[in-house]
Amino acid sequence: MKKIIITIVSAISVFTVYSQASLDSVLAEIERNNTTLAAYRSNADADKMSNRTGLMPDNPEVAFNYLWGNPDQIGNRTDLAITQSFDFPTAYVYKSQLADMKNEQVEMEYKKQRYDVLLQAKLICSELTYLNALHAEYQKRFSNDLKIANSYNKRMKVGDATVLEHNKAQSSLLNTEKKLEQISIARNAAMQQLAALNAGQIISFNDSVFSTNIIEADFEKWYAQAANYNPMLNWLKQEIAISSKEKQLQVAQNLPKLNAGYMSEKVVGEQFQGVTLGVSIPLWGNKNTVKYAKLKTEAINSMEADAKVQFYNEMKTLHSKAIALQTSLTDFKQRITGNAILELYEKAMLKGEISISEYYFELMVYYDNKEELLNMEKELQFTLANLNQYNL
Repeated sequence: MKKIIITIVSAISVFTVYSQASLDSVLAEIERNNTTLAAYRSNADADKMSNRTGLMPDNPEVAFNYLWGNPDQIGNRTDLAITQSFDFPTAYVYKSQLADMKNEQVEMEYKKQRYDVLLQAKLICSELTYLNALHAEYQKRFSNDLKIANSYNKRMKVGDATVLEHNKAQSSLLNTEKKLEQISIARNAAMQQLAALNAGQIISFNDSVFSTNIIEADFEKWYAQAANYNPMLNWLKQEIAISSKEKQLQVAQNLPKLNAGYMSEKVVGEQFQGVTLGVSIPLWGNKNTVKYAKLKTEAINSMEADAKVQFYNEMKTLHSKAIALQTSLTDFKQRITGNAILELYEKAMLKGEISISEYYFELMVYYDNKEELLNMEKELQFTLANLNQYNL
């Protein structure tokens, strides 16, 4: 018995070693420390810088020629040319606009990655809330089983209880002890998962009561707002806008390119210098680029339509599940018998009005209902977390 008590005290110590922390503070800390998000942030900054390159005209060209004359009497010739080529002016406007649009899209990609990490953290916190509540419930069971076991131990010594009754009480106590150990192991594993998201730093999270969330019953009304937060849908919208802008850029780049510069030529006794102007004739260099941009826009439009359908159906399924779980939970809570009935059963058992087997049978029915309630609450939290994953 002493060993059992020491084991349970140790389990309780492990359970309470961390200080309290709210869900919002946990998510905020993970967002600050998560190494994956830090890597995504660095990559996003690099991509944004990459999008801002290539916006200026091509580098100027300098050419120098030194030509020996033959026969020697005509002397040598020296040529110098400095030229700069330009796209059609509107191309630079479109390039700058494209860079800004792509940088916005990079931020959308980062948001999607952020949502994924925070959703994972939120699911772990929901699991921890469940395990914390379950641990507290089994602590109560242990205290009750310990009291009953001690009572039957004394009663057996004075001949007021049988060996079978004594063993039944001890068996129930042992089962509760082992279940507490399993819950502590599962809880510590979840805490380690949360720490892994926080760059290895332990985060305290001892919540044992699930928050109450009100779900908008009208799915269409809820979806109209939720769709605006979906980074994937927003990314596709931006991709369509980028594709349309790229089409404009390709049209501008298919216009004649300009070339301007300075040129000089020196021979014996003579020198020529002045400006040079040129224009490219767009015959085949950018063939099919406009057609490609048009087809790409059409393809992305199809992808967006498909993504909207998939997201709508996924959210509708989750929304229906959440509503059903809420209704079931409300009904279940009203039906579960309170603690008062357990006290009555305990008194009846100690007075010999019911057997210890009957007592434990009624006790298990009550305990099973409590666990089922916790499981339903956890399932609801998981459903809500996925339903509102883009509203973090």
